[in-house]
Amino acid sequence: MRYPSTVKSPAKIPSLLPMPASPKGARVWLAFSGGLDSTALLHLLHAQGIKGLHALHIHHGLQETADAWAKQCQAQCRKLKVPCEVLHVKIDPTDASGPEASARMARYNALRSKMRAGDVLVTAHHRDDQAETVLLRLLRGAGVAGLAAMRPVTVFAPGTLWRPLLQTPRTEILAYAKSAKLKWIEDPHNYSPRYARSYLRQDVLPRLREHWPQADVSLARAAEHCAEANELLDELAQQDLKTLQRNETLSVVSLQNLSTARRRNAIRYWLNERGFEAPAAAMLQRLEREVLQARIDAQPLLNCGAYEFRRYRDELYVMAPLLKAPHDVELQWDGKGRLELPEGCGALTSSSRKPLPHLLTIRFPSGGETLRTGGASRTRTLKNLFQEAAVPQWQRLRTPLIYSEGRLVSVADRWLGPEWSAELARRKLRITWSDV
Repeated sequence: MRYPSTVKSPAKIPSLLPMPASPKGARVWLAFSGGLDSTALLHLLHAQGIKGLHALHIHHGLQETADAWAKQCQAQCRKLKVPCEVLHVKIDPTDASGPEASARMARYNALRSKMRAGDVLVTAHHRDDQAETVLLRLLRGAGVAGLAAMRPVTVFAPGTLWRPLLQTPRTEILAYAKSAKLKWIEDPHNYSPRYARSYLRQDVLPRLREHWPQADVSLARAAEHCAEANELLDELAQQDLKTLQRNETLSVVSLQNLSTARRRNAIRYWLNERGFEAPAAAMLQRLEREVLQARIDAQPLLNCGAYEFRRYRDELYVMAPLLKAPHDVELQWDGKGRLELPEGCGALTSSSRKPLPHLLTIRFPSGGETLRTGGASRTRTLKNLFQEAAVPQWQRLRTPLIYSEGRLVSVADRWLGPEWSAELARRKLRITWSDV
């Protein structure tokens, strides 16, 4: 190991947890605030000769010294010949989640933007941070997944997140930094009791350690136990989803056949797999009462902010909140190329590069429309067609209707009138609808 030039042999070298495997040419991005922890980690990674090492400094712009901090970080990296990039982010002061959560979200979104497949993001979280996280989540009523807190290695964006100091106490990092004569930034926010983590760090944990010197070790061990329990719950959910899941939906009847705890566990896992954060217990109770237990012919909707639950017959859906259906929208199209529909309604694509001899009109269902399809001998209402095909109400309202010379000739690419079908065949033309 190469030590910083300012010291011959530091008294104590923090050991790093094993680095996850990464493909050749992958980059290793260190989240570098310039504080004690990330400064020590920068030197440790550099001393180990980590290939592809880059530093990323997040400029929050929250303090007058932010520009000076960014320059200091770049200067430190230049001395070590480690590339350093400064990413500017904006914090929403009105975010209901609070300034800490808002800053963290902005920070990780910026870091995520730099990741390519196989890249590794490195953060300097240590054992004290783990203890703070467990306590904070416990006080917020977190479940097993939340109390598992931070893991040494986890999936992040298209790459991996690595926390090599997670089992190292802060005192050891501080001792190393002092013996190596490192210089770091002191952020006053880290000592402000206004912030929950700072309050735990400055007031709560020191008192716990007075009575329980191994409090940090015990809290970290509890997180490990919770992580193991959560793995078992995930395995159970995976087994349940084999019988519950139908493409993108869950069977309501099958869900109700499970115990309450098992049903909620399956729903949480399903949401996480689809990129949605699991709701609080109170929202899950509302889901069961207002959606799962609704009449089979009801059209229940439960909005959870970033997403919403909907039900149609025996199927439970989850999706980003839908915009208002485009009842009064009317578009003109020459039948060539791609036509973008109102947001949330997808697009129509034609295989032809030449325009049709007459314009097509695109509208959306408003009620009462009829169409004679293919080989059918009679005209059918769209309502009947949608019902027979089990198309949910919200999808019906966003399905484009194609009119030619004032007549309804096609419902997207799903049902075509005989004359229109013959015309498309004659012109060797195909029109398709993508609803996303």
